[in-house]
Amino acid sequence: MTDSTNYPYAAGDAGGSTAVGGSVGATGYDSGTYEAGSTAAGSRAASYDPTDASLGELLGNVTSDLSTLMRQEVALAKAEVTIEAKKAGAAGGMLAGAGFAGYMTILFLSVALMYLLSQIMDNGWAALIVAVLWGIVAAVLASIGRKKLKEINPPQQTVETLQQAPDALRPNPARVQEETR
Repeated sequence: MTDSTNYPYAAGDAGGSTAVGGSVGATGYDSGTYEAGSTAAGSRAASYDPTDASLGELLGNVTSDLSTLMRQEVALAKAEVTIEAKKAGAAGGMLAGAGFAGYMTILFLSVALMYLLSQIMDNGWAALIVAVLWGIVAAVLASIGRKKLKEINPPQQTVETLQQAPDALRPNPARVQEETR
């Protein structure tokens, strides 16, 4: 029976070797499957009898397995963050392109409005009217943005916990006395 779970590394090897089968891809993750009951220390589990081990050996094995598990989790998190960062970068690039296209649209519409107004009046006055209109738009947007900035509050819970961190690092005489009793 096989479990279709993909593990980033098997047999406690940070290089990406496989326990049963599969190949390691560019991300360092095995594309194969592992037998049910397979552990991060897969090769050791096959010939290891915990009843013959001392307490020190058992604690060493647990520590080693936890260390391997943490390395695997960090590697998985790195891979996931990398993939999502690439998606975010592509989306950001598309939004930047859309912003530039919007800017160009507004620029040419403004030029068209100026030429339309120049049919009725002098070119200088037409350009001044378009510039004043954009100045009004800028003032309104700046006012709204400033008002929204004033509504932003600092993260209260984070500030409180950071203020408590130095107290947590200092020994509390009352707590130390209670723990020694």
